[in-house]
Amino acid sequence: MTTTLIDGIGLLYTGDPEREEIPGAALVLEDGLVAWAGPAAQAPDADERVDVEGRAVIPGYVDSHAHLIFAGDRTAEFQARMSGRPYTGGGIRTTVAATRQAGDAELATRALGLVNEMLAQGTTTVEIKSGYGLSVEDERRSLEIATGLTDETTFLGAHVVPADMDADSYVRLVAGEMLEACAPYAKWVDVFCERGAFDGDQTREILGAGLKAGLGARVHANQLGEGPGVRIACELGAASADHCTHLTPADVEALASSDTVATLLPGAEFSTRSPYPDARRLIDAGVTVALATDCNPGSSYTSSMAFCVALAVREMGMTPLEAIRAATYGGARALRRTDVGWLRRGARADLVVLDAPSYVHLAYRPGVPLVHQVFQTGLLLEEDIQNHPSVVVL
Repeated sequence: MTTTLIDGIGLLYTGDPEREEIPGAALVLEDGLVAWAGPAAQAPDADERVDVEGRAVIPGYVDSHAHLIFAGDRTAEFQARMSGRPYTGGGIRTTVAATRQAGDAELATRALGLVNEMLAQGTTTVEIKSGYGLSVEDERRSLEIATGLTDETTFLGAHVVPADMDADSYVRLVAGEMLEACAPYAKWVDVFCERGAFDGDQTREILGAGLKAGLGARVHANQLGEGPGVRIACELGAASADHCTHLTPADVEALASSDTVATLLPGAEFSTRSPYPDARRLIDAGVTVALATDCNPGSSYTSSMAFCVALAVREMGMTPLEAIRAATYGGARALRRTDVGWLRRGARADLVVLDAPSYVHLAYRPGVPLVHQVFQTGLLLEEDIQNHPSVVVL
């Protein structure tokens, strides 16, 4: 069994709360896992050595909220919004129409392109939602495609109500026949609990059905205004409440007293000119915070976790340490994973070598491509990442 020493690390951000930062560090990788992490002077021998020449190393990003199975383009909507039209979420139906018309190969090729784009920028774990099919067959095939790209698949049949159905009938469909068809391809169930989408009672019904089917719960909550989404997420033991832009004191208290992670999605606020979540308020209350891209064609068409880190520091009151923690360890907590999001013994050897001496440069040099190398399960990704064995080409 070959071991690899990653040596010459200027600063290692481990993501491990017991020892988050190690200057002058080294890592030993074995069989796709981290076998050792610590000061370089204490590193054990290994079969191979990679010298990163003083660069910083961080865990691979864990993007716990992304919508990658879709077709079509919403450039015109974005342009109109930048000219003053407010975001309402109604454009989702535009993507639904395009997705329903697209073949499986088209959807798979586009999603794979986005996954590879994320890999090249350091995202080694990504969650992928359905939600642009909104019919039994289109939701099922979306999730089947997603299973070829990630283990973290989420059934989001409750994204919006299709134009050709009333809300009550659609809720029954989602919680019944659609869930039954989609559950074999999903790990999670999610609901867009928001005005213009699904109310509290509908959210409870759908999440309850998903939980009964053996899926974990996630909730799109409190993006466009105050509402019941966050408190429902905490009440039902959801892994995460996502967006969390408009929170009451009761919402913050519920998050702080639960295991539900507050997943913040600053790319959405950037792309919709909306107020940013108050991360400082959440962190100071003791809430576990994650950052994710919300990559989708309408309200956050970015695949860059580094961009979200920079936004979190500039716009949301987070320190660079808090932001990188949220983009790695926090994302893993939002997926209830202990094998990713940190670099400690036994964790997956997913890591990013930055062309910088510290992770602080992710916010200090926004927009600059700082990824020097990406390792996924201990394997160095080459320029042609489509040939990397961890990526399934459909």
